[in-house]
Amino acid sequence: MSTLGVGVVGCGVISEIYLANAALFPQIELRAVADLNPEAAQAKSKAHGVPAMTPDELMAHDDIDIVLNLTIPAAHVEVGLAALEAGKHVYSEKPLAGSTAEARQLVEAAEVRNLQIGCAPDTFLGGAHQTARALLDAGHIGRPTAGTATLMLPGHERWHPNPDFYYAGPGAGPLFDMGPYYITAMIALLGPVRRVMAMAACGRDSRIIASGPRAGESVPVETPTHVTGVMEFASGALVQLVTSFDVRAHGHAPLELYGTEGSLAIPDPNRFDGTVKLFQENWMDQPTTHAHGDGNYRGLGLAEMATAIMAGRPHRASGTLALHVLEVIETLLTSAECGEAIALQTTCERSPAMKAGGKIGEITAMEAA
Repeated sequence: MSTLGVGVVGCGVISEIYLANAALFPQIELRAVADLNPEAAQAKSKAHGVPAMTPDELMAHDDIDIVLNLTIPAAHVEVGLAALEAGKHVYSEKPLAGSTAEARQLVEAAEVRNLQIGCAPDTFLGGAHQTARALLDAGHIGRPTAGTATLMLPGHERWHPNPDFYYAGPGAGPLFDMGPYYITAMIALLGPVRRVMAMAACGRDSRIIASGPRAGESVPVETPTHVTGVMEFASGALVQLVTSFDVRAHGHAPLELYGTEGSLAIPDPNRFDGTVKLFQENWMDQPTTHAHGDGNYRGLGLAEMATAIMAGRPHRASGTLALHVLEVIETLLTSAECGEAIALQTTCERSPAMKAGGKIGEITAMEAA
């Protein structure tokens, strides 16, 4: 077998980039789309030339090996469990689940059935972040001792016509929204987190929608909108994390990593591209040494998982990694409430680096160096 069949459940906005990118990766073949809204599935079917089905029909289809779960976060567990019970591997958009307990249920269900479960973000597999990983592994900054991860914005109500869910209680806010990208990127570089400590605040109790038909309408804020904390990694490195919807502008790099011999400035972990900078005697731009660093390659993690399934090895954007990231997020918020450092209960392996070079879509380009 050289190709695995993929069925997409959830035909919302995020599905378009996955559907468009599927053709880039010979490891996977798009074979069906489904949505609770038949019109949404039919629209994607027409645009991409694949059959539209109901979710139940898709789960029962014999030529679908992997269910790509692009439903809303609240449905991730239900859809994921249904796919696993149907004997399908699962790859999900982030977060894996709404809570660590639910995510653990998914991971355990996959293990019992000897199936694979994967989860976005997969941007850490892109050219920019794998270049940073290669520089780190080659010893260019010495032993990593500390770092920063910074996501600070003025708030999505400035551009989003319906921003309510960004502010609506548990599971909302900047840490749940964008934290997975930053935390995943740092874990891919440094390995698992041992414990965390945090503080949180809410800058305003309401937000005003700035665009669309609801412009001028007030949205209540029911979750912290500025969370700052420290992640202590098992390696001993300390990384400061800030996620905020309360900052109009700042001058920090998205990610920085400091070592005994130098420093790295690493691009936006919500992207696959960007320029890595290395400091030893001075800051120097580094050439991108890995594939998938010149565009938006959402779905790379899915293709790498398919490669791993066919090769009989673990994949990189794994359910175990996503579970650990989710627990880091939840524990940071718990720490902010109780004012204490809290040890993590989950862990994960530091995933193997990707091989340098390689053509887009080549299976060999995705094997460990």
